[in-house]
Amino acid sequence: MDSRFLDTFNELAKNFEEHEAANLAKAAKLMADAIENDRLIYIFGGGGHTCLVMQELFWRAGGLANLCPMIDFAIHPVTPAYMYLTHERMHGLGDALVNYYGIGKDDVVLIFHSYGFNAPTIDCAMEANRVGAHTVGISSLDWNEKIPKDFPIRHKSGHHLSDVSQTFLQNFVPYGDTVIKVEGLEQPISGISSTIDFYIAHRLEIECIKECVARGIEAPIWSSANIPGGDEKNKALREKYNSRVKFL
Repeated sequence: MDSRFLDTFNELAKNFEEHEAANLAKAAKLMADAIENDRLIYIFGGGGHTCLVMQELFWRAGGLANLCPMIDFAIHPVTPAYMYLTHERMHGLGDALVNYYGIGKDDVVLIFHSYGFNAPTIDCAMEANRVGAHTVGISSLDWNEKIPKDFPIRHKSGHHLSDVSQTFLQNFVPYGDTVIKVEGLEQPISGISSTIDFYIAHRLEIECIKECVARGIEAPIWSSANIPGGDEKNKALREKYNSRVKFL
């Protein structure tokens, strides 16, 4: 059995747990603050496969009902690949999304981008900061250090998500993303960025809910709609959030 992908994932997750515990706790407290003050928690995936982290947490059994994904299909994998690749190199999308989703002062915005320097990602973070929101960035420092400074996918400011996030969590995704070498094949395979981003997203959710319990706050948590009684349990949450979370 080839366990290299599992071993690599476990190494990245261990690095995250060992080195990002303080920032994880800080972000979780901000999320719990949002719940305590009856605010939405916004989540943005800055283009390509990173967008999938929004679906991973949204409308999910055991997940937070006040989570609002900032979806733009222009930069999402449901759009033809070379088209969304073009869009995620365009400036002006990220800040427009902050406006569209109505983000304002004291809102919490989780901003994922596996590599952390494309235009929508940086525009989103900068605009969210400008309107007074709390920005939590999740990305890779290794990519920022090793990709050329003039690479066309970079934001025109040269900033990385770590530069423009009030709280930053490193995901430890290695430069190049692919982590498996097959004997006889020069090209490495198996990108790991989405896998570790999903892990971090769930860790944020877990620590947030633990913080709510510690404060005596009832977190709004979905039940599975695929088990008996699930729809009935979710009814009150749907009534509360249907008009507020755009993708419900």
